[in-house]
Amino acid sequence: MQTIQLSRRQNEILALIVQGYANKGIAYQLGMSEKTVKNHLTTVFRKLNVESRTQAAVWVMRQNMGTR
Repeated sequence: MQTIQLSRRQNEILALIVQGYANKGIAYQLGMSEKTVKNHLTTVFRKLNVESRTQAAVWVMRQNMGTR
């Protein structure tokens, strides 16, 4: 089983996605541009091998429940 390494910022963005924030809200919460959020999400989606925010949120929830 492969461990996926995410940066602190990537984890913060994922946490806000799970809470239902849109890119604009994430950018505001973290004090960055919306473009930077989109760049982080592109990297996160690639690392997690997912194609959407929903799939990323499901991935996070599964990790938190200890299932894959």
